[in-house]
Amino acid sequence: MKKFRILIYAAGLLSLASCKKNLLDTTSYTQESDALMWTTDNLTDQGMAGVYAALRLNIDQSSASGNELYQLDRYGVGSMVRDADGLQVGTITPSSGMFSVNWKQFYDGIQRANNAIVNIPLKSPSASDKKARYLAESKFLRAYFYFRLNQLWHGVPVYLQPFTAEEAVKGRETEDSVWRVVINDLTDCINEPNLPLKNSKGNANYGHITKGAAYALRGKAYLYTRNWAAAATDFSKVQEAGYTLFNGDYKLLFKEVNEQSDEMIFSIQNIAVTNFGSTTQFFCGNRSSFGSCWNTYLVSPVVVDMYENSDGSKFDWEKVIPGFKGMTAAQREVYFFRDGLTAGEIAAATSRGLDMTKYLPVGNEARIKAAYTNRDPRLAANVITPYSEYLGVNGSANQVYVSRWPFRSNTTPTWDLATDTKAYYYYLHRKFVYEGATETINRAYGPTDFPVIRFADVLLMWAEALNEQGFSQQSLDLVNKVRARVGMPALQNADVSKPTYVGDQTTMRERIRNERRVEFVNEGINYFDELRWKTWKEKTFAVGAGLQQIWGNNVVNYSWKGDYIYNWAIPQSEIERNPNLVQNPGWIN
Repeated sequence: MKKFRILIYAAGLLSLASCKKNLLDTTSYTQESDALMWTTDNLTDQGMAGVYAALRLNIDQSSASGNELYQLDRYGVGSMVRDADGLQVGTITPSSGMFSVNWKQFYDGIQRANNAIVNIPLKSPSASDKKARYLAESKFLRAYFYFRLNQLWHGVPVYLQPFTAEEAVKGRETEDSVWRVVINDLTDCINEPNLPLKNSKGNANYGHITKGAAYALRGKAYLYTRNWAAAATDFSKVQEAGYTLFNGDYKLLFKEVNEQSDEMIFSIQNIAVTNFGSTTQFFCGNRSSFGSCWNTYLVSPVVVDMYENSDGSKFDWEKVIPGFKGMTAAQREVYFFRDGLTAGEIAAATSRGLDMTKYLPVGNEARIKAAYTNRDPRLAANVITPYSEYLGVNGSANQVYVSRWPFRSNTTPTWDLATDTKAYYYYLHRKFVYEGATETINRAYGPTDFPVIRFADVLLMWAEALNEQGFSQQSLDLVNKVRARVGMPALQNADVSKPTYVGDQTTMRERIRNERRVEFVNEGINYFDELRWKTWKEKTFAVGAGLQQIWGNNVVNYSWKGDYIYNWAIPQSEIERNPNLVQNPGWIN
């Protein structure tokens, strides 16, 4: 276990033990008193680890909190949540715990960072270069927490000194003002000579903030302010720092062995201890992993259909099943049935109104599998598609399972992939879901670091920043680096007859956006992209949108209540506590 991870683990235990009910918890977050904290080199290390541990405050192995980065993707086009969600069905109010918990967690992180920024120079006896580095890291983390707040609330109170609950009564700064705070902190971080450009794999300080991470986050902040030129410059600095795409199989990038590759710029550090790792296995896995798991977060059919054919052309269901688009969603189910349905299964399907003359007793599986062959390889890496295999566990031994419909049993020779939603047929995640007996120790074990920013993200943001200044070959080249890694053909503007042709800024903008949608499934990026682009309504709440089975029929209907939900509600409890807070327009408790 890495030293830095041990520190985060210890600080995390201490911080969890001292949580208070107040949303803005300003009490000490370690077992040391404020007077003693930071007064030795060891306590300085522990205090810094406590600041980093704030990145884990929204991680809860006991339940699907809905507040982790990848879990928030349920609001984008890439993922879905198994049960009805108030923000999607239009029932959420400012009293929702989602708003209050996130608000509290981000300000908890800010308070920890403020504590470090003020007290390290005053109290710590550590070496001057170490203190300077820790100050820069603390400023990055404060910037990150304000970044997250501003993404969602678009203007929040700013506190740059430690504060008590009684002092936390400021009004909201404007969205632009908060971006200036973020950019200023990151600029200080970048200007610190003791902060390294990057930490290579195996470095004792791996997991600590680097200048490369600061350039990446500042560049992203510049995207929000539409300062395209500054963003592009910062992203180029990330490349100069030595970050690069992982040179290998895309699927292997998300394995523990590659968590420190040169593609990973800023990651939440997870440890090989039950209940102190990632929860993606817990809530995105499947029962065939170890016989007990929750499929809380699922893959949306919308993003599956976005994965291009291997020649770069758009996927079209009509070319697989003529007449597919003209059917109702429910009628399409017949094409997804397994071979050899029983008489009872056929009778049940007929009673649901399906035209079973379209069913092939032999070859039904092969026909639907054709829809997922010769596609962008990221589809197979990210999603368990119909009749594809998943390497799970039977007892303590490896066992191959197949995703079939309808589910029969995972204890017969057919070894069907089992979920906790056997009544429905959904796409399941592969990314970050462990495989085989060598990986699946238990469902609460997730040692792989969770990437917050990786180099593919930087390349595509860089391409976006350039394209917003005008269509260019350089923007094409940056996107093509990401495509080339998975063997997808390069976008080009020379041959209009080819599906990879891109001839103008508008078309390139959509290409970049779709590239991001298929690249970052289950990474906590898509929802925030759609908010930033103001495409959330059209992409997630299109006519007929909802929690959908693989063939497109809704289990839950989404309901768009108005553009006001682009801005999260200020928690009602915070408004009641702080009379200077003004609610975002449109929200009614």
